[in-house]
Amino acid sequence: MNELTINLNEKLHIPLYEQIYQYIKDDICSARMSCGEKLPSTRALAQYLEVSRSTVEMAYEQLLSEGFIETMPRKGYYVSELEGVYRQNFSGEKYSKVRGKETKKYDYDFNPNGIDLYSFPYNIWRKISKEILIDDRSELFKSGDSQGEEDFRYAIQNYLHQARGVNCTVDQIVVGAGNEYLLMLLGMIFGKNQKIAFETPTYKQAYRLFEKLSYEVTTVDMDQYGMQVNKLRESGANLAYVMPSHQYPLGIVMPIKRRLELLKWAVESEERYIIEDDYDSEFRYKGKPIPALQGYDANGKVIYLGTFSRSIAPAIRVSYMVLPKPLIEAYHKQCEFLSCTVSKVDQCVVQRFMEKGHFERHLNKMRALYKGRHDILLANLKPLMNQCRITGEHAGVHLLLHFTDGRTEEELISLAKEHRIKVYGLSKYNTGSCDQKHATILLGYANISEKDIVKATEILCEIWK
Repeated sequence: MNELTINLNEKLHIPLYEQIYQYIKDDICSARMSCGEKLPSTRALAQYLEVSRSTVEMAYEQLLSEGFIETMPRKGYYVSELEGVYRQNFSGEKYSKVRGKETKKYDYDFNPNGIDLYSFPYNIWRKISKEILIDDRSELFKSGDSQGEEDFRYAIQNYLHQARGVNCTVDQIVVGAGNEYLLMLLGMIFGKNQKIAFETPTYKQAYRLFEKLSYEVTTVDMDQYGMQVNKLRESGANLAYVMPSHQYPLGIVMPIKRRLELLKWAVESEERYIIEDDYDSEFRYKGKPIPALQGYDANGKVIYLGTFSRSIAPAIRVSYMVLPKPLIEAYHKQCEFLSCTVSKVDQCVVQRFMEKGHFERHLNKMRALYKGRHDILLANLKPLMNQCRITGEHAGVHLLLHFTDGRTEEELISLAKEHRIKVYGLSKYNTGSCDQKHATILLGYANISEKDIVKATEILCEIWK
């Protein structure tokens, strides 16, 4: 295992996580770290470098998102097998060889899953962490409530009620490290012999997880309003996984009529439930924020999922689930023996970040930042309006270009790649049953600067016209 002797310099105007990220990336690009080599755990590297674990996690998360490393469940992080990695070395060369092959680097990456990590409130986060740890508080290092600390759940409850219109008690909230963990808890609550329906195209991580839980997984077609309820009935599913506030990847915002139709479907059988993934609900650029589906639920049929990974940072592995009251008893019976997967220290930091108003201010800042990039991207794509139409532009941090001139996704992606621009095709989110009539490209704008958006879109408009 590489010991990663990294010389961090706090005097540089470069965040520590970025210094760690760049060091590891350079080692991979130069072949000093080989394919399959195991990296230190985030905890071990944080202790060795004398930095917070979240700093290392953010560096690893960036490397994961760019494909330089990969994670294996319960084993750790490993260097990915790469066909080739570009790096600009001190001699000005624009290619480097890894495993005997050459390739170009992407100068611009429209990753639809990215967020702007440069806007992370480092100073505030550092100050809160120091305040919490400045005293000898041994209780912070004891095993806590399996559902999450009560004070933290109160903070979540207040936020959900005020910002998302979610109606719940503190006892209905369960905290966990990521949505995947919470979905695994749901698998334990419902048990086997369940059939779950997903929108198509859909968020494949959840789709794959329920497949691994041996659920019968099916897909239901969507129209411009979201999942079609008549086809949901025909599917025979008793669980429906939906993203009504901002469907990923299509960006559809489900109107109230379709939401009420979904709720009507759920109450038709005692066994039916809706899993609401409130994906990217914080970022909306037209009209008022749409309240969560859970707020309209008067019969305890909606399971609500939310996370701080999108609104704060991916390394903040803190998610939460609101269970309907009929499922609380099943949770205590099936899952209460499990310890909470989020440390009490991390819960305390996020709680204080919310209670002091920092979270709200951070969200307002990010909305303004993303809105600026959103507007610039739309303005600079106008030359392409004869070749395509745009959807999903009113919420979230990505939009979709639907080409109707007969070209394929592969052609469009290849053209962009030739000019060192990385774009993403909708087909990667299909589950096999989706009939995609036209080539569709996703452009994310959260993790690309306004200057780079202008440069990259100028190139795209020229090569795609």
